[in-house]
Amino acid sequence: MTEWNIQPFLADDFHEVMGLWSATEGLGVGPGDSPEAIGRFLDRNPGLSLVARTDGAIIAAILCGHDGRRGFIYRLAVARAHRRRGLAAELVRRCIAGLAAEGIARCQVFVEADNQAAREFWAAMNGALRNDLVVFSIDLP
Repeated sequence: MTEWNIQPFLADDFHEVMGLWSATEGLGVGPGDSPEAIGRFLDRNPGLSLVARTDGAIIAAILCGHDGRRGFIYRLAVARAHRRRGLAAELVRRCIAGLAAEGIARCQVFVEADNQAAREFWAAMNGALRNDLVVFSIDLP
């Protein structure tokens, strides 16, 4: 029996998830992380982003969606006390299944370059590091 309950990430979960993201090493918080921006993302990608709860508290969250062509995972965080129990892998499996059900054939994962633990996790999840691409970010007015 698992010790968590996985549910869709809802806009009402925003503040609790932001607390988790802020407390998780290797995750940055940026201009796209406002309640309005996350709400729009969740509305455009219903049911793909997930949270895990134990005793009502959010202990893990994954931000997942697609643009109709490619899937994207932007954030994955598990509270330190709940790591190494398969929760992150289960969240990823569910996101990938959700993307596949919508006809998406590939998912891109965004990881900060110096986050070695995340790089190792995604490699273990059969992620292929792409050395042929770089990311450019343009802040809009």
